[in-house]
Amino acid sequence: MSKVIVIAHRGASGERPEHTIESYRLAIEQGADYIEPDLVMTRDGVAIARHENEIGGTTNVADHAEFASRRRTQTIDGETMTGWFSEDFTLAEIKTLRARERLPELRPRNRVYDGQFTVPTFDEILQLAVSANGRRGAGSRIGVYPETKHPAHFASIGLPQEKAVLQTLARYDYDREGSPVFIQSFDPRNLRQLRGLTRLPLVQLFEDELGDLRRVAEYSDGIGIAKSLAAPEAVRAAHALKLSVHVWTFRAENEFLPDDLKIGVAPAAHGDLPGEIERYLRRGIDGFFTDFPAIGVRVRDAATFQRPSPSTSR
Repeated sequence: MSKVIVIAHRGASGERPEHTIESYRLAIEQGADYIEPDLVMTRDGVAIARHENEIGGTTNVADHAEFASRRRTQTIDGETMTGWFSEDFTLAEIKTLRARERLPELRPRNRVYDGQFTVPTFDEILQLAVSANGRRGAGSRIGVYPETKHPAHFASIGLPQEKAVLQTLARYDYDREGSPVFIQSFDPRNLRQLRGLTRLPLVQLFEDELGDLRRVAEYSDGIGIAKSLAAPEAVRAAHALKLSVHVWTFRAENEFLPDDLKIGVAPAAHGDLPGEIERYLRRGIDGFFTDFPAIGVRVRDAATFQRPSPSTSR
C-alpha cells in the first residue's frame, strides 16, 4: 500500500499566519511530508512566499507611509486588483514588512502573531527544510511543493519564475530525480515550459472543472484538484493515466466543512475535519493539502482500510 502524502498548505496555516517560516517550521514539527509555498517575484527577481502578488491582505504594508504611493490597480490574469504588489518592491523593502493573518475573523488566535514574522524567500524556506533534514537523519527529507503564481504575468514584466524556482531548488540539492519535490501551477503553458527544463514531478491544478486528462498526462505527473472535483470516478480516471491525485484544501473551521460535519453554527468553530479527510482517503487519493497538518498526519496514519497503489512512473 503506497503512502498518502500530507501537504502542509502554506505551512501549518491554521495555527500560524500563512507563508511564514514559523508556519512551515510548525508543519515540519507536526510531521507533514511536504510544505507548500506559493511563489511570487520581487522587483529584483527574488522568489518570495505569498498567496498572491497583492500583499496588502497578508502584510502590514498599508501601515508604511513610505509605500503609500505604490498602491495601484492592475489587471492580472483577467482579474482587476487594487493594492500593493510584490513586483513593485525590492527584497530589502519586502523585509521591512511583517506578515499578518489573512483570515482574522475565522482564525482570531492567529492574530496574536500579527507583526511578528517576516516574509520569507524561497531560499529561506529551503534552508529551513535542509536544517530539518539534518535533524531527521539519512533517508527522510522534508518535501517542498512550490506553486508558481501568475507566471504569465510575471513573464510579461520581465520577471520569469521558472529559472528562479529551479535554480533555488538546485542550490539545496532538491533538483535531482527522486527529490521530494512537486511543482504545481494552474497555467498549463507554464508547466509545459517547466517540462522542457526539468524532470521533477509537475502537477496541473484544477478548481472548477477537470480538463482533458489525456492531454495533461503529456506534460504533468499529477493533478491537484479542489475537493468538489475529487469524485471516485475522477480519481480512477487519473490513475488510469498514471497521474497522482492530490486534493485541496482541508480546513477545520465550519466555514469550510460540509453541513453534516459541522459542529455548532459558528463559522470559526472547528468541526469534524478528521471525518472529512477520511472520506477522501477512501476514494483512493494520493495526497491532500491541509491547513492543519497535525490532524492530517494523525488521520492518515490511523487509516486501516486498503487503497489503490497506482504507479506514478513516467
